[in-house]
Amino acid sequence: MKVQYNREDDVLTIHLSDGAIDHAEETEGVIVHFSPDDHPVLLEVLEASDFLSRLTKITATAEPGHVVPL
Repeated sequence: MKVQYNREDDVLTIHLSDGAIDHAEETEGVIVHFSPDDHPVLLEVLEASDFLSRLTKITATAEPGHVVPL
């Protein structure tokens, strides 16, 4: 796995595998790129600084065993 952050575009990219990308789907600021056999290959988190800020606040205040929506 390889993780990169582009500060200029505020995009966090997570390379899950070296597989070929066939198609992508976007939902709530995250683009998931899939291989031809529908395995996730690459994740792009748009507006990553906002996402990571929310994630940090949630993890700091979440109680063990509770699921908290992002």
